[in-house]
Amino acid sequence: MLIGTLEQSLIFAIMVMGVYISFRILDFPDMTVDGSFPLGASIVASCLVKGINPVLALFLAIVGGSIAGFITGYINVKYKIANLLAGIIVMTGLYSINIKIMGRSNISLFTVKHLFTLHINKLLLISIIVIICKLALDFLFKTKFGFILKALGDNETLVETLGVDKSKLKIYGLVISNGIVALSGGLYAQYQGFSDVGMGTGTIVTGLASIIIGETIIKNRRKFALTTTVIVGTIIYKIIITLALKIGFNASDLKLISAIIVVVILALKNNKMLKKGGIKNA
Repeated sequence: MLIGTLEQSLIFAIMVMGVYISFRILDFPDMTVDGSFPLGASIVASCLVKGINPVLALFLAIVGGSIAGFITGYINVKYKIANLLAGIIVMTGLYSINIKIMGRSNISLFTVKHLFTLHINKLLLISIIVIICKLALDFLFKTKFGFILKALGDNETLVETLGVDKSKLKIYGLVISNGIVALSGGLYAQYQGFSDVGMGTGTIVTGLASIIIGETIIKNRRKFALTTTVIVGTIIYKIIITLALKIGFNASDLKLISAIIVVVILALKNNKMLKKGGIKNA
């Protein structure tokens, strides 16, 4: 059970890396991820049943997720639609698109060849993919583009003074974010052996819970890459969920548990900040 929890944690850690980009770096509460996660799964599932190579299928999933992120960013900056509403609109549209891609609401992958039917240890394979994603993002955020992208969420005015088009930069960030989320969805579909149109429900809550837990556990984040914080938070979050199931909660309760975890941690975090502010003011 522990091995299974760790495997799922690492797959979801990829998704949380994408959520971190939009939520923390861009300061953009992007609901698109609830649609781009199953989009990645839908694309991969449809490709696999047609005999397409699993690696190529994952690449196509990334492309699909990137397009979804582009649409969200475009309608946000072009038509001045609020970021939250833009994400909800695209997420809603993706529900129908995912059904059209699969031709039905779900596809079974138990009879087709995919990454996890190969004679390779699952944990090792997932770990390699996660490490590649982690190193790629760590490298990205050390580049000039990465530094400007991080500055965008903190101070848009500063980015404009540097002569950078903040609108295009925001779209690029959402493209990367949703591409990564779709990759996670495609990988998860192969891991569990099926793709379902409703598998993305609560993705944003899972991502936020993992991010908050990681930031709470790792106090001095300057010593660690943001990807490390994300991975640690996701593993701990999944362990909490597994323990909840172990002590008798139903699988249908997991979304409620996730929501409660987010509320409790945010409440505790905000309470600590208020106390510190009160002490300083005194």
